[in-house]
Amino acid sequence: MKKIITSVALVALGFAAHAQQDAQFSQNFFTKLDYNPGYAGISQAYCGGLIYRDQWLNLPGNPTTINFNGDAYLPMIGGGAGLSVYDDKLGFESTLTIKLAYSYHIILGPGVLGLGLSAGFFQKALGTGWNTPDGKGVTSSIAITDPLVPVNGNSVSTYDIGLGLYYATPQGLYVGISTSHLPEQTITGSYKSFQYDVARHYYVMAGYTYNASATWDIIPDLYVESDASSTQFQLNLRAEWNKTIWFGAGYRMNDAFVALVGYQMTMKSGGGLKIGYSFDFTTSDLHEYSTGSHELALQYCFTPKPPSKIEYHQNPRFL
Repeated sequence: MKKIITSVALVALGFAAHAQQDAQFSQNFFTKLDYNPGYAGISQAYCGGLIYRDQWLNLPGNPTTINFNGDAYLPMIGGGAGLSVYDDKLGFESTLTIKLAYSYHIILGPGVLGLGLSAGFFQKALGTGWNTPDGKGVTSSIAITDPLVPVNGNSVSTYDIGLGLYYATPQGLYVGISTSHLPEQTITGSYKSFQYDVARHYYVMAGYTYNASATWDIIPDLYVESDASSTQFQLNLRAEWNKTIWFGAGYRMNDAFVALVGYQMTMKSGGGLKIGYSFDFTTSDLHEYSTGSHELALQYCFTPKPPSKIEYHQNPRFL
């Protein structure tokens, strides 16, 4: 286990950290399905979750992202299935992705390996909120003299395919590697000036739950995202008390320190509800313009009960 996590960390540190095209989350342990289709159904439960991120507060047009992930363990198909949707807005630019995922499960050693495939829809859109340097906005006269300015907005869309491997053990170890946006594409809107390069992304994730005592668990996790020209690296460390309350900290290279807190409760129905919150303390040059970033996550999981067996017996009186 130590060799695996050390190797993953050395690979991650071999890159420089920069922002990526895809949306980022500080609580990325809630969004594994969005990055890796191999994760679908690995928990052997039915799970659904929402996460909302408000990034770089006080910065005009700051990014806001809503993400939904749902997955289920379905033994009749040999693994799990999932659905991931995220809507990301940055100024008058928005990105929408909708992906279906399938993971085929293989028992490997003490754990389960998920071989995942995702397929879906990717859309990039521009709104009508154009501004000129003088702050007066785009007028109809400008649109006539410069037909390359899409003042009425524009959008481009394409298909999106991803692949992933995800391995987890009952002892709390997990390792995943995946890629998205296959193949790389350049998509063009009705305005030829609006072209968008959809870059292939690569993801690495790893973590472990260490049982420090009967009531305390220590959970380190690693997340790496790269498009082969720039890379983002994040390391989190959480302490969880009695499988109920957790708190911790994280660091995203050249971007932010992260404070993490959360609560988990067991419902009367047998399911579990998790609530997580994080706050980013910006360390990049943007700290002069933003007070940080908020993130709120909700997740509900339940394990379906197997159908009860109907037993039959013969009465010897009627033989």
